[in-house]
Amino acid sequence: MIDQNLPHVVILGAGFGGLRAARALAKQPVRVTLVDRNNYHLFQPLLYQVATAGISPDEIAYPVRAILRRQKNLEFRMAEAQRVNLAAKTLETNTGDMPYDYLILAAGGQTNFFGLDAIARHGFGLKTLTDATNIRNHVLSCFERAAQEPNPDTRRTLLTFVVVGGGPTGVECAGAISELIRLVLSKDYPALNLKEVRILLLEAADRLVTHLPASLGEETARSLWQKHVEVRFGAAVENFDGMRVTLKGGEVIPTHTVIWGAGVQAASIMDTLGAEQGAQRRVAVLPTLQLKEHPEVFVIGDAALLAGEDGRPLPMVAPVAMQQAETAANNLVRQMKGEALQPFHYQDPGAMATIGRNQAVARLGKLEFHGFMAWMIWLVVHLMQLVGFRNRLVVLINWAWDYLFYDRAVRLIEGERCQE
Repeated sequence: MIDQNLPHVVILGAGFGGLRAARALAKQPVRVTLVDRNNYHLFQPLLYQVATAGISPDEIAYPVRAILRRQKNLEFRMAEAQRVNLAAKTLETNTGDMPYDYLILAAGGQTNFFGLDAIARHGFGLKTLTDATNIRNHVLSCFERAAQEPNPDTRRTLLTFVVVGGGPTGVECAGAISELIRLVLSKDYPALNLKEVRILLLEAADRLVTHLPASLGEETARSLWQKHVEVRFGAAVENFDGMRVTLKGGEVIPTHTVIWGAGVQAASIMDTLGAEQGAQRRVAVLPTLQLKEHPEVFVIGDAALLAGEDGRPLPMVAPVAMQQAETAANNLVRQMKGEALQPFHYQDPGAMATIGRNQAVARLGKLEFHGFMAWMIWLVVHLMQLVGFRNRLVVLINWAWDYLFYDRAVRLIEGERCQE
């Protein structure tokens, strides 16, 4: 039984940052309530593999209660956070108000469509399990329709797949779609002419994976072209009506499929704080990760706006969230004890992106890798970061099966279909 007289720490979000913060407080004299709209922790870096029929949703998600069941000072609450009432020190949710003494906001991010409402309606984001399974259902059902479509123009439209955004999400998704089609669906649909398939990666800037050195961006583009992905630079999307994509400049691309990986922004609940917000709706925090006017509130991960040593905002990636979680938890305890708080310093572990079979790019410190070696590094890092031994084992088996037999195990159409 948790002592109700202990200071109450509420953590919003069971992502990388929220889980790390909760664990960091395990042995502290506080009672912790972890709140999330879902009852599972999601390993978002592998969502694109769910979207391209490589693995099942349950292989990259793990129940929060199972992860933290041994933490005696914590309870989990499945609830939808609606508003933070800073004056009343209350987190308002759809299951009731939750008072706190300290609050750690690890709410994460959501897809940023940059005000393009038509794309939000007709396109696909890739931030949730629902997004990923909808993409998988849609892509597979497009092939089912194409296999029965006598009109060649309509068939080519069904077999044109547009991915927007040249960051890791866009690159990994485009490469995986190409391999799904060329290595697997080509056997499922032998009557279809693969020359009618078109996969485009549209990037508004002049290079891919801008968080990596330019040389690795060039290697990424070259590898995608080898996998029959058309990489287009300076291609800014203006509209998508479910049947055609319109680019700035007037070019029209007939397609039923737009996967949007071009942007992310802080979760909408951050708008309720009334605090200073910068680009991508991120909330400005002190170097100690606290809100300026409310030192009992810490903001970490995608929702926090804090500059790194180079003066640029820290990236919205999992290593930042996890390191900030440790600092926030330590500073919270220091604040309780009346000790001086420590500023956050990000230790960059590197960055990477996979392009497909035997192809990836990676930067580890000052070292750069590409090709098979980078791919092996990517596999090991992502496999070890998965929560749960079962998930690691099943994903490893699926990867090995796919690699050896050119097969994807989860080619199921369960709901969302290709638009008419």
